[in-house]
Amino acid sequence: MTNIVKNMSKSLRHATIVPHRSAARGHADHGWLNTYHSFSFANWYNPNFTHFGALRVLNEDRVKANNGFPTHPHRDFEIFSYILSGELTHRDSMLKRGSEGGLSDKFFRMHRGDVQFTTGGTGIAHSEMNEHKKDTVHFLQIWAIPWKRGLTPRYHTRHFDEAAKRVDFVKILSPMKGGPEASAQEEKDAVPTIPDTIPIHADFVMGAGIIAPDQTFGWTVGGGAGIETNRKVYVHLPGTKSGQAKIRIDGREELSEGDGAFIDKVNSGDKLMVESIGEVDAEVVVLDTA
Repeated sequence: MTNIVKNMSKSLRHATIVPHRSAARGHADHGWLNTYHSFSFANWYNPNFTHFGALRVLNEDRVKANNGFPTHPHRDFEIFSYILSGELTHRDSMLKRGSEGGLSDKFFRMHRGDVQFTTGGTGIAHSEMNEHKKDTVHFLQIWAIPWKRGLTPRYHTRHFDEAAKRVDFVKILSPMKGGPEASAQEEKDAVPTIPDTIPIHADFVMGAGIIAPDQTFGWTVGGGAGIETNRKVYVHLPGTKSGQAKIRIDGREELSEGDGAFIDKVNSGDKLMVESIGEVDAEVVVLDTA
């Protein structure tokens, strides 16, 4: 049964919802990279925006053709890229150009709907380049704080269906079964708590939906993963429709493109209603954490 409800929202009176306006984000334009930071990152620091639960980084990046992030190291963060438009080519210290073997080109050259996930763990190096000849790539780069340090580096890449996102929120990430004390075999198997999602080493669920005008999607707090009761949810509306997309959360807070919202004092199982009130479809990303 779909969670689409027309012109209806159920209020979560116990929840607090604080907008994080696009203009309050950090911003840097390097020519090849135009980036907005919802949380303190690189040379931009704001003590009010350091993290939200396990959510540490949310950057909305646009990288011009034939440019990108050359090979660089990561440690002890869970890092994922959500592609909104264009293409992004991933290469890393485990799988380099020329040694891909039987892996498809799609693994490296990601497009809309693809999600690339990295466990930095004890250390890994990768590059993210826009190797297209003319098109800019637009994507979200998101970091989460893992439940323990020193994990084994790992990658996952998965495509999430566009049509499914137009029916309901699609779950993209969920905690890895076994939790912080997972055995070596559980780490190897990398089974997510929620089927058909990417496993993450954190109490963290990510979802995404494409909501048509005048329609409402309901996000079940906790994602149905059976995890920690007291939760926080961050909702982000990427800038994909030239300012024409707009949403209303819980019938009370309106967000425009580039805006986010801190939703606190919610519990696993609560229903958070997100209504599309703009002129065009609204692509909404939900980040649900303890």
